[in-house]
Amino acid sequence: MKNFTFDNVSITSGYLYEKQNLNRKTTIYSVYDRFYDTGRIGAFDFDYNETTHDISKKPHVFWDSDVAKWVEGVAYIIKKHPDKKLEELADAIINKVKKHQDENGYFNIYFTVCEPDKRFTDRNAHELYCAGHLMEAAVAYADATGKTDLLDCMEKYADHIKKVFVDDKSAAFASPGHEEIELALMRMYEYTKNKKYLDLAKHFIDIRGSEDDIDRSGYNQSHMPVREQTEAIGHSVRAMYLYTGMALLAAETDDKELFSACKTLWEDTVLKKMYVTGGIGSSRSNEGFTTPFDLPNDEAYAETCAAIGLMFFSDAMLPFHNDSRYADVIEKVLYNGVLSSLSLDGRSFFYENPLEINLADRAKIASISQRTLPITQRVECFDCSCCPPNINRVLPTLEKYIYAYEDDTLYVNQFVSSILENNGATAKIVTEYPNNGDVSITVRGFEKIAIRIPNWCDTFEINKKYTKENGFAIVENDGDEIKISFDMTPRTVYADPRIKDVAGKVAIMRGPIVYCAEGVDNGGDLHSFVIPSVLKPTEKFEKNFGLFTLEVECKKRIPFTSDLYSNTAPKTETATLKLIPYNCFANRGESDMTVWFCGGHI
Repeated sequence: MKNFTFDNVSITSGYLYEKQNLNRKTTIYSVYDRFYDTGRIGAFDFDYNETTHDISKKPHVFWDSDVAKWVEGVAYIIKKHPDKKLEELADAIINKVKKHQDENGYFNIYFTVCEPDKRFTDRNAHELYCAGHLMEAAVAYADATGKTDLLDCMEKYADHIKKVFVDDKSAAFASPGHEEIELALMRMYEYTKNKKYLDLAKHFIDIRGSEDDIDRSGYNQSHMPVREQTEAIGHSVRAMYLYTGMALLAAETDDKELFSACKTLWEDTVLKKMYVTGGIGSSRSNEGFTTPFDLPNDEAYAETCAAIGLMFFSDAMLPFHNDSRYADVIEKVLYNGVLSSLSLDGRSFFYENPLEINLADRAKIASISQRTLPITQRVECFDCSCCPPNINRVLPTLEKYIYAYEDDTLYVNQFVSSILENNGATAKIVTEYPNNGDVSITVRGFEKIAIRIPNWCDTFEINKKYTKENGFAIVENDGDEIKISFDMTPRTVYADPRIKDVAGKVAIMRGPIVYCAEGVDNGGDLHSFVIPSVLKPTEKFEKNFGLFTLEVECKKRIPFTSDLYSNTAPKTETATLKLIPYNCFANRGESDMTVWFCGGHI
């Protein structure tokens, strides 16, 4: 299965269309403004001096990557929606890259301005990570505008990296501490067709975890050669970027051993270490994975970049075999674990995406413990602000996840109102998904249409004869409209019993959307609500959210009046619990919040 590129497809209306417009009109500018305020943009002038400048504007080792992702986001936006102001801002940054690049091709703000004698001496200093993001931006900008200045710079930089790491072996380390360049080089190869980038990507992937590169901690996935790895461990963003590069390389070179490792790692991630929201990486201490089924709610790290990385990894797995599971995960992650990062006004972000907030516990913890919990309100910029520009570059390319093809079959992987046009073949989807489960599909130029049946959907209707294969309904194309309807009735969701933090609890979903309750609607003691085994919800569309909210008739446990403990179960009273889409929480002030509730037979 191969995806169509995002420029073959146009999203025409609906929920994701509005999110793209928000990013294009508001978020991309807001991120630039904060990057300007914090010195990230000015750092590209290479003029920082500790004796004359504000120390807060001293370049960080990762600032190149923050701005590079922003430029990449601009490229995707202006390819379809020309914007002179955005293009001028990006051009100004690119001109500074060109001006300050070393004659030998090296480019890094921090190590040129602050520590010029320490280039490629610290594995964890993000040099190759920054290089990778600049390469991805270069490819995107050349493709969008035809301007190759940044691409020329990055090709020169890639040649220098090859000389240092492959030819001379003069660096103090063999592979990057923070993976990213692997997948970036694959994208350089895909765009330029120059095999030297494929070879360099393969070099960095093959050498990771070898005798020259081993790091037993597993933090940066260098504990063993990649083809021998079976568990997703360490820093979750680094892992996802590495695994994506591995999958892209395996697909390009037909490396079955490498693909087998990718499949094992993907399954370990989504079957043992993924939240119901699609978030991954449960621990703050390593910004990543711990043990299987360790998925605490209030401490959930669930970094936005890790969720985006899981989208990338799942998408890179699709070429190997037509398995709907990969598209299922993309859907889950996008609607919940990624969009939860972005505020409704498009200006602020979560780095971490917890599944529970208890304000009273936070006050107690602050006074007696060193334990740190995720923030409760989004902010416009972080000291390490990798997540906001990642949102900038993901939202404009959602089109690439909708359709794919193999031989004479068109695959519909996501349900978004859109039009596909490619070499005479066309497809059109009309739907209000995820608010409505009715989807209309019309296709020309393919003999068969494979429509993903979401793994959350137990009941659907389709107006054509079909066969079922790998999670897809396969329909012979007669040129007429295909109508498929997915049952969007809200439902309870149960967790694997091995996840101790949600034992005996249930979550609620409507279609692909995970729901939560906030104290602002329901008062305190959210843990006291008991969800019935049979839901009888009232649904209401709320324009501000762009999605439906739910009201569920349930019970609420009544506190004891005289004893702290009792031989009699707590009494209950009838209550109504209001639920909002999880990705909309924390937009109405600080509040308690939870995704998981006590479940009962009431």
